Amino acid sequence: MKAQESTLRPHPTSSCDAIRRFGAAIDRAAHAPDWRISFRIEGATSRLRFPLPGSARRNHGLWQHTCFEAFLQADANDSYYEFNFAPSGDWAAYRFGGRRIDPTSPEMPAPPIVFKRSMAGCELIADVPIYALPELAAAPVVRAGLSAVVESEDGNLSWWALAHAGDKPDFHDPSTFVLRVTPG
Repeated sequence: MKAQESTLRPHPTSSCDAIRRFGAAIDRAAHAPDWRISFRIEGATSRLRFPLPGSARRNHGLWQHTCFEAFLQADANDSYYEFNFAPSGDWAAYRFGGRRIDPTSPEMPAPPIVFKRSMAGCELIADVPIYALPELAAAPVVRAGLSAVVESEDGNLSWWALAHAGDKPDFHDPSTFVLRVTPG
């Protein structure tokens, strides 16, 4: 699979002028059997709030603060997976039977997460063990939606995604899973 790079855009109801550019990518080359999902923010990241590094653990509610997310759905399937990655190293994974229904927490190894900050921006890289999720590993095509919730220094949240649909941010909307990833 060749790296697929895209730009995240803010939902029309939110903004964050500290962010100049927000890129995201999925890549499996040289990372097999994991999929590398990365996010890069360029801008005044000193004006953003990031959870402090800690002991990486599976945790819920990460989206209440700065959190990077990936939604992966085997093509022609109603079920999908949601992955949350926090700069702290915390993570979450869910499998839904359909749009926001029948959530479960799949058994899988913790995805290694690296978060780096510099004066020009920040980057989060997560290596997702797709091999542990047969439904995705066996799919000839996976539809992906990459997104993020970003907390600014004043505590306001902004919602970023490859695509938005509707009046309110909804990363679970399958019409926003716009990347087509071929695992092989």
